[in-house]
Amino acid sequence: MADVSAQVQGTLTWYLVTVANPTADQQDAYNRITAAMNAAVAMYNAQTPYCSGTLRVEYNTSVATADGNVNGTIRFGSNRTYMTQCTAQHEIAHTQGVGTTTRWSQLVVSGKFTGAYTLAMLRTFPEDGPNATLSADGHSFWPYGLNYNSEWTTLNGQRNAILVGEMQRDGV
Repeated sequence: MADVSAQVQGTLTWYLVTVANPTADQQDAYNRITAAMNAAVAMYNAQTPYCSGTLRVEYNTSVATADGNVNGTIRFGSNRTYMTQCTAQHEIAHTQGVGTTTRWSQLVVSGKFTGAYTLAMLRTFPEDGPNATLSADGHSFWPYGLNYNSEWTTLNGQRNAILVGEMQRDGV
């Protein structure tokens, strides 16, 4: 795995849209979302210099789980199961173009992500090796896409951020 610790780190930032007088439910959601987003943004900024932008984050009870858009918006629904660092990192990936841009669609060929920078980085991970491939569809990638909370480990979180950074280099 390439050492990016000596390089300029990411400049990803975020803010939470809140109401002036939150209910107990809203305040609880705000607290959980804040913890998840702080951890996720810190992970991205520590692992890659290639992800940037200011994300607009909101609590929206009409959202079933959570969603992220290339316009920089992330929405968390009322289900607390998804107010985690794992989900926040997955949604940040969407704000960075994963599954949300034309370039993403161009780089996914026959169920595989073909970006040269991303594949080169993936192949440096000891568990994956020099012939590793990254599966992908119109929405997500795996491994390391953090598509389910059960995939969370700190190492997988680091690799998610690193690979999304490399996807930025591939033009996603």
